[in-house]
Amino acid sequence: MAHINRRYIDKHWIMFVVRGVLAGIFGFLLLFGGLVDFDGVVATISIFLLIMGIVDSAGALYNSTKKRGWVNSIIDALIDVIAALALLFFAKSDLVASLIIISVYVFISGIIDLFHGFLSTVDPTDRFIRVLAGVCGCIMGFVILNAGNFEVMTFIRFFGVYMLIVGITSMIYGVHNRSQNIEDKVARREIKRKPARKATKKGKK
Repeated sequence: MAHINRRYIDKHWIMFVVRGVLAGIFGFLLLFGGLVDFDGVVATISIFLLIMGIVDSAGALYNSTKKRGWVNSIIDALIDVIAALALLFFAKSDLVASLIIISVYVFISGIIDLFHGFLSTVDPTDRFIRVLAGVCGCIMGFVILNAGNFEVMTFIRFFGVYMLIVGITSMIYGVHNRSQNIEDKVARREIKRKPARKATKKGKK
């Protein structure tokens, strides 16, 4: 089994699953929910980012009680909350400002995923998932920034697609890490049993 660099894994696996479900639902809503009013879309995105910030804060609190790293969860929560507040109080009905804030948010999220992809684990599946999400975030951040040249519905679809990508990759990552945790526990039990078995054999001799 691949070694996990646990210093950089600061969220419980279930937080990835929760984030994935929320992002998937939100992405589906943007793509197929019939949202056409830009102000309504921006308000919805702000509410979603606030919810994600709450989820990340809960993850940081949980990991702090378990003596695991929590700094990265706090960083994620701050990014979500800052982007949400910026959209609510600074961008208002300004299309350009909203696009800049959202594109910067997506780009930074992509950079963070790339960081985790290369530093959090050497497991090929985990690395591929995080790097894929990171690359998509960097690309989508640039695309959303230039979405002002198109109609509002194009921007909505771009961000919806990105949210679906985040949702799918987060859920896969969470489920895979859950299976890794189970395998890790089984391996540790086997290691503990081996000395006991050796001692039993020596006693018989």
